[in-house]
Amino acid sequence: MDKLFFMNDYGEGAHPLVMQRLMETNLEHTCGYGLDAYSLRAQELIREKTGQPGAAVHMMTGGTSANMIALCAFLRPYEAAIAAEGGHINVHETGAVEGSGHKVLVAEGSEGKVSAEGVRAVCLRHTDEHMVHPRLLYISQPTEIGTVYSLAELRALRAVCDEQGLILFVDGARLGSALTSEGCDVTLRDLAALADCFYIGGTKNGLLFGEAMVIVNPVLQKDFRFMIKNRGGMMAKGRLCGLMFLTALEHDDYFAWARHANEMADIVRGAMRRAGIPCYQETVTNQIFPIVTEAQRKHLEERVAFERWSDLPDGRCVIRFVTSWATRREEAEALAGVLEAL
Repeated sequence: MDKLFFMNDYGEGAHPLVMQRLMETNLEHTCGYGLDAYSLRAQELIREKTGQPGAAVHMMTGGTSANMIALCAFLRPYEAAIAAEGGHINVHETGAVEGSGHKVLVAEGSEGKVSAEGVRAVCLRHTDEHMVHPRLLYISQPTEIGTVYSLAELRALRAVCDEQGLILFVDGARLGSALTSEGCDVTLRDLAALADCFYIGGTKNGLLFGEAMVIVNPVLQKDFRFMIKNRGGMMAKGRLCGLMFLTALEHDDYFAWARHANEMADIVRGAMRRAGIPCYQETVTNQIFPIVTEAQRKHLEERVAFERWSDLPDGRCVIRFVTSWATRREEAEALAGVLEAL
C-alpha cells in the first residue's frame, strides 16, 4: 500500500487548472523575462486585489531567492534584518541572506512570532557604527510553525517599524493558508496596506513554482529588476509564472485551494484531539505539529510520509504533517484513522 503523503505542500505538481492553461498556451510565442501579456495582466490583477495601484509586482522563482534578492535590494551593506528565532531566513535558507552580507538578528516573541517589544529591544541594543544597523523586519504569514499574526499584531509591528525606521517585509510562502484560516482577521488588502513589501506564495499553493513579490513602498521599487537579474532570479520563460498566477487569481481559485488545505488539516487536528495526541503548537493553518513517542513515530512511518521536526528532552519528538490543495478527503480521513489507532 502506498504511503499517505503529508510531508509537505509542494510535493505534487500543479493544480489541473494551471496545467491545462499551460498546455493550452504551450506553443504560443511571447516575449521573455516577465514582460509578456500574461505576466502584465497578472501584475495588474494583483494590484487590483491588493488595492495598491502603485505597487510594483515581480514574479520570483521561489521563497529563498525571493527573500535573498529582496533583502539584497533593500539593505545597505551594514544593515541587518530582524526575524523570529525560527524565521525562515534564520534557520532554513542555508545562510542565503547572511551570505549576501546582511546579518540576521533574532527578536523575542512567542508562538513563532516576533513581538513589537522584542523588535524594539533589538533596535535599542544596536546603537552605533560598531554594530550592524537594524533596517528591516522579516516576518512570515503564517509563521514557520503555522501560527497566524492577527490584524492587531500586524498593526503593532507596523507602528514599531515606523518608530524605529524599519522596512516591514512579509514572507507569504503560505499566505493563502493564513488568509483563509479560521479566525484570521487579516485580509489581503490589510496586509498590503501595512507591509512595505510582501509576496504571494505560489509554490506551496497549486503552482509548479513561483512567488509574486508585491513592493508597495515606492522608495523600494527602483531598479528591483536589476537586482533580480544580478542574483540569477530572472526567468527567460517568465510568462510561465505570470500565466500560473493569472490562472490562480483571476477567479480566486488560489484562495479556494488554500481553504481546502486548511479544511483537510482540520480533519487531522480533530483526530488528534480525539486520540489525546498533544500538539507542539496549536495551529489553524495547513501545518500540524503532533508530539509523539518514538514507538508512535515508528508506527506512523509505516503508513505515513511526514517530517521529523525536532526532538524533545523527554525522549518524545515533534513531527510535522502538512496538507495541500491536492490532499484528498479520503487521505485526510485515513490519516485520522491511523492517529486514532495509535
